[in-house]
Amino acid sequence: MNTIEKTNERGSARLKFIIVLAILCAGGYAAYLYIPVAYQAFLYKDLMQHDVDTATAMGHPTTWVQEQLVKKGPEYGVPPDAVITPTLQDKRMEVRVQFTRPIEFPGYTYQYEFDHTAKATDFQFK
Repeated sequence: MNTIEKTNERGSARLKFIIVLAILCAGGYAAYLYIPVAYQAFLYKDLMQHDVDTATAMGHPTTWVQEQLVKKGPEYGVPPDAVITPTLQDKRMEVRVQFTRPIEFPGYTYQYEFDHTAKATDFQFK
């Protein structure tokens, strides 16, 4: 094996390393942008369930749930144009929240769509 072939092989390994490193960095950056948005959405779903259960147990009207979710929305990254629809079905309160939140990656904007319905648990008082 001559020295020219060894040099080409060494350069090829560096190129592969740089490509793998670039892919890992891009994936890490995408996760860095996406995970906080997904986590806030998870916490907001929990808040929705809590508010619906509280409203049902305390006898609050459906508007109370909507007011609570709108008031706490900015804390969870919910945009002001979110559609919040509380309803009462079969003596159980439900609330549906829908919104789209853009996540801007370099050269691409991902639209994170949130659409969740929280239904009050079936309380059985004995």
